[in-house]
Amino acid sequence: MTDPVDRSALRQFLLGLAQGMNASAESVDRIRDTLTDVARAYGGDDTDFVVLPTIILVETGESDESRVAIRSATNASFRFDQIAALYDLIGEARTGEVPPLDGIRRLNEIGAMRPRLGWFTRTLGHGVLTAGLALLLAPTWQGVIVAFVLGFGIGLLKLVRSPTLQLILPIAAAFVCAGAVFLLAEVIEIGDPIRLLIAPLVTFLPGGVLTTATVELAAGQMISGAARLVYGFVQLALLAFGILAAGAVVGVDSRSYEPLAASSFLPWWVGMLGVLVFALGNYLHFSAPASTFGWVLLALVVAYVGQWAGTEFIDPTIGGFVGAVAVTPVVFWIAGLRHGAPSQLTFLPAFWLLVPGAAGLVGLTEAFATDNGLADFTAALTSIMSIALGVLIGTALYRVVHHGAEEFVQFAVAVPAAPEAEREPSVWSRLAAPWRQLGRRDRRRDH
Repeated sequence: MTDPVDRSALRQFLLGLAQGMNASAESVDRIRDTLTDVARAYGGDDTDFVVLPTIILVETGESDESRVAIRSATNASFRFDQIAALYDLIGEARTGEVPPLDGIRRLNEIGAMRPRLGWFTRTLGHGVLTAGLALLLAPTWQGVIVAFVLGFGIGLLKLVRSPTLQLILPIAAAFVCAGAVFLLAEVIEIGDPIRLLIAPLVTFLPGGVLTTATVELAAGQMISGAARLVYGFVQLALLAFGILAAGAVVGVDSRSYEPLAASSFLPWWVGMLGVLVFALGNYLHFSAPASTFGWVLLALVVAYVGQWAGTEFIDPTIGGFVGAVAVTPVVFWIAGLRHGAPSQLTFLPAFWLLVPGAAGLVGLTEAFATDNGLADFTAALTSIMSIALGVLIGTALYRVVHHGAEEFVQFAVAVPAAPEAEREPSVWSRLAAPWRQLGRRDRRRDH
């Protein structure tokens, strides 16, 4: 067991790890499992945790000797290079290789890490990932060029590190991008204006939030899962408001919010090119380590092929479900490899590709702006839930195959240790009791 000083350092180290994993958009059930493994590696078998998206509690010790440390989770969001560094540290902490105080120092260094790539490269990366997604959503060359320009501009705005700007940036970006697309749609063949809008706004879409929420619900974490789902839908509503406000200012009619068919489409192989470009954009914009590019590309290809197969051979509404079922075990498998990549690095790009947030944004926008609003919203909700169900089933399959019977949790309540005075005497104590009483009488008689 660790001594009292080490226990205090261990509590702070565990809090820091949980806070970093929250900043990496990790699900609370995986955070708890990780903290349990780390605590055991340091001899903290009597450690317990409460992990929520906005608060973390760590308790060490038992009964009267227990100590609790609490920390409110911040709104920090880690880049891919920070996530990779954090999970390298977690890998060492699982085996107890790094002292808690050194671990705290390294956590602070991770939080203060400068991006591996320069500001221009990261801004260019945002434009590249926007162009890659536009190749999949609105396949015209004109639309791809417009999406790249808008994505590059949004990337420049995201360089400004202002808490106030971060609050209004998603709505402002939706307003500016929607206004530009609606005006250009009158003179340029850009395909479906609404779907083209998704590309420059993709990093604002709550795809990661919705994905994490479904994983948490699959693990039985109802509070955090339900809270993230509500938060994700609120983000979608704010983005839809920005689009509708731009439409009102520009003066578009309800037909502009309905899906349109482009007069000419790009060749079939452009889809795979879009996946490659999208992977490259994620690599540049989020400063991902070089070793993770191949894993991200693999997850994107699996998600794309699964979605295509479900759309072509079953039904378009099933495409997202099949893609989610296919990619989820692959993501967890990659994360479990010795030289793999953390699940966040592959999950988030893959589910942006499946576009759970985009489907919801299109549906909400059409629901408020067209006469067929209820049907559009129902279709969007069905699309999101199909992808969520795919994540749930994929996660369950991986857990069953990888963990087996360990997943079944038995209900049990620990019995507290009885005080010394209340413990039942042993057989020897009961036999010796009369002789002890005689001895006490003899001593009193002598006095």
